[in-house]
Amino acid sequence: MEYKRSSALFIEANKVIPGGVNSPVRAFKGVGGTPIFIKEAKGAYLFDEDGNKYIDYINSWGPMILGHAFKPVVDAVIERAKKGTSFGTPTELETKIAELAVSMVPNIDKIRFVNSGTEACMSAIRLARGYTKRDKIIKFSGCYHGHSDSFLIAAGSGLSTFGVPNSPGVTQGTAKDTLLAEFNDIENVKSIFEANKNEIAAIIVEPVPGNMGCIPPKEGFLADLRKVCDENNTLLIFDEVMTGFRLAKGGAQELFNIKADLVCYGKVIGGGLPVGAFAGREEIMNYLAPIGPVYQAGTLSGNPLAMTAGYEMLKELNRDAEIYSRLEEKTAYLEKGIREVLSKNKIDFTVNRVGSMISVHFDKNPVVDFETAKNGDNQKFKDFFHHLLKEGVYIAPSAYETWFITDALSYEDLDKTIEAISKF
Repeated sequence: MEYKRSSALFIEANKVIPGGVNSPVRAFKGVGGTPIFIKEAKGAYLFDEDGNKYIDYINSWGPMILGHAFKPVVDAVIERAKKGTSFGTPTELETKIAELAVSMVPNIDKIRFVNSGTEACMSAIRLARGYTKRDKIIKFSGCYHGHSDSFLIAAGSGLSTFGVPNSPGVTQGTAKDTLLAEFNDIENVKSIFEANKNEIAAIIVEPVPGNMGCIPPKEGFLADLRKVCDENNTLLIFDEVMTGFRLAKGGAQELFNIKADLVCYGKVIGGGLPVGAFAGREEIMNYLAPIGPVYQAGTLSGNPLAMTAGYEMLKELNRDAEIYSRLEEKTAYLEKGIREVLSKNKIDFTVNRVGSMISVHFDKNPVVDFETAKNGDNQKFKDFFHHLLKEGVYIAPSAYETWFITDALSYEDLDKTIEAISKF
């Protein structure tokens, strides 16, 4: 494949955009080479500026469950745009999508729409602190909750050690209130609570992390988090920006039968447009302004374009009784094929999967947290990425990202993908 047009566009972009991209992972720094500039997408496929076609396993980092340019969403957005794109006032549509979301998800009474997953997680943390009147939070190494200051933290090796900023621009004052735990290690979490008694407002966790590859929670881990939160009057926040409405209608709460106090959403509920949301029990959500003391606002929150796209997407997911079983079957088929061809090629690997999230790690040992994810052969992943790109298969340009499966993928697409991997 040739990438002349993409290369030229990247040179131009670097002149006016920092690093030539508006989100760092797009720059291909993790895999080397020049990023591909996409011109359009349809169904399961991306088409770049050089005319190359790719089977897509990024799917805009998750929301395209039904495929790119899904007709009901596109048609509804076009009609909505004709009537105005933003008003800064309440609309009936916001209530309709809120009612639909609440009806699909267990254990939430009210939902507040925002503009991104970052904003949703940031607002949920503020609400948790206001509700509990505590300052500290626990997050897990390798879990990504957006780029808000509270989340760009590494806590050091000591279990009770205050955090240190993981990015310039994050203050020590912010860092000291974020405590870092190891995913899938409940004893580590309990030790942090022991060292910070009556100080922890919330645990925030991706129930299935997707930013160190796909990492399944160990049996009982999420239930243990629920228990330790109950014992310490601490809120449990599920960051379901990736898993919400993807792993099941009710997301990870439904799949694992665990009740979170607050849940953060994004991606899917925008149908591909910028959106986020956080939801929870009535007594917690009523702590938000204008009826409560915790302030959160946004001019474009609940804007009609995003709400229209999200409503059409959720309506289809709610209507189609077989969508999640189809996604499960397709992803299991892909997993089986990957295992067979990589084993045949005598390559050390681990495949992790939960529902329609899947990742390949070039390490024969189990990958259960960020530390074990870092043990993978990154050079082999870089070679794997560029091999698949040349074969017309587009995966995330990072060894630390999950793949997302779309229902638009055919079994012929999956077979082509498996065949491409067999050549590696």
